[in-house]
Formats: sequence, C-alpha cells, structure tokens
Amino acid sequence: MKKICLIVVLFGILFSCSTQNAQNTVFVSILPQKYFVEKLAQDLVEIEVMVQPGANPATYEVTPKQMAKLADALLFFRIGVPFEKAWLPKIKQTNPNLKIVDTRAGIKLRDMQTHLLADTKQHHASHTQDPHIWLSPLLVKKQAENIANELVKQFPNHKQKIQNNLSSFQNELQNLHEQIAIILKDLPNRKFLVFHPSWGYFAEEFDLTQIPIEMEGKSPNSKELAAIIDFANQHQIKTIFIQKQFNRAIAKSIAEQIGGTAVSIDPLAPNYSENLLQVAQQLRKALNE
Repeated sequence: MKKICLIVVLFGILFSCSTQNAQNTVFVSILPQKYFVEKLAQDLVEIEVMVQPGANPATYEVTPKQMAKLADALLFFRIGVPFEKAWLPKIKQTNPNLKIVDTRAGIKLRDMQTHLLADTKQHHASHTQDPHIWLSPLLVKKQAENIANELVKQFPNHKQKIQNNLSSFQNELQNLHEQIAIILKDLPNRKFLVFHPSWGYFAEEFDLTQIPIEMEGKSPNSKELAAIIDFANQHQIKTIFIQKQFNRAIAKSIAEQIGGTAVSIDPLAPNYSENLLQVAQQLRKALNE
C-alpha cells in the first residue's frame, strides 16, 4: 500500500512539473529569435522553433507535432516571415488562448527590393515589406525590448531579472554593431550581389547596398540577367552571396560568367552574434577584391 501511495505521489509531482513546463513553452518563427529569447528569459521558458534548420521561411508548413505543442504554449513571438501570413490565422483559430506577440512593434519596415532592371539600372521597390529585421543589430535592440516587455507581463515575479537581461543583451547588440562597423569601414566598394534580398536592413545599417538577383521566388529574365552581369563587371564585383534555403544554381551560373565565386552566408544561423561577425568578415573580403 505504501508503494502504491509513493507511486501516486511521484506521478503527481512529475505531472505537475510536466504541466508547468508546457505552460512555459514559447514559440518563435526562426532560429535567431531563439537566441534572443534565451538571452532575455534564460531558464524561465522552453523555446520551440517553427522553421527548422535548412527550411525556407517563405514556404514552411507547420507540422502536426508542432500544432499539438502549440495547444499548451504560452506565447508565440512572430517576426513577419512569409509562412506566418498563411499559418498564424489557423494557429489562432485552433488555439484561441495562445497569445501572439508581434516583435516588429515600433519598427519601420522597408520595402523588399526587386531586380536591378536592365532598362533603368536602378532598384525598384516592391509592395512587399521586408521581414528580415533580425539582421540589423540595432533593430534587434527594439525587438528585444518588445520580447522582454511581454515576458515581464507573463512572469512579473522575475521582472528585475528580465530587465537586467535586457540591458545586458542590448549592450551586446550595441557592441556587435560597433564591431561590424569597424570591419566594414573604408571599403573601396560598398555594393554586393546577393541571390535573395535578405540583407537590406543590414546593408542600411552599415551603409552598404545589396544587389538582389532573385525576388519573391522569381528568377531574373534575360534582360535583368544581362543587367546584373553588366553591373557586376562594371563595378568589378566578383562574389555573389547565396544561402542554403534557396536554389543557388542561377547565382553560381552568374558567378561563372563574371569570373567570380558564390559564397554562402546564412541569415538564419542560430549563433546570432558570431554569425553576423563572420558575415561582416566575408563581406569585407569580397568588397576589397
């Protein structure tokens, strides 16, 4: 009888802990956001990432396993990547008690760039807003504030801890900005070719210009392709930056035609600060050629 009572007590404790952990689960859309939430919440929450490594945030489909976990989640921190537009209404309908927090609050979004058109040789903005706000360390400071404010609401007893973490993380981001600014200072060329226009906010922050090849899944037509090759040759650009989430064959073909190389950089890497420093070094090398 004593053994049965002990088992019941232990089961109750385990169930209680399991329920508590489930209630403290938060979802984020992409891996860099996990880094942000970890910096702010530390051990207060369990973090689930929607878009898995190597997957494309533009076309990602939520799995049944993720939908089941969302039923017990406390928060969803959205960031504006395309899959959210299709899936968040369904997620909200299925989980009406789930709070969805928009980490873009207070951030002015830029328009996505289209191809460098052959007839005008100028960038033209689309009507699609650029979601890649996490690639600007200064904009992440605002996103971190939005995340921290919501965490304080959910965990008021840990307000001071969260606010201290916010201050520390924002200092890290400011230092990151300053380190990258030094790396990218005094370059002979400040224009770089990218396959997918992920780096617009990063480029603006550090006085660079990205020249995109692909836009919204559409490859350049022959006229646009000729303009890109002409532009690269005219500005002596020998590097095209690509990412693993998109088809890279066209970029590699262009690289061959300009006598250059295709270099992989990942806007979705989980090791946020380290990754951006590496990207800055790769850009410096390419823009010094």
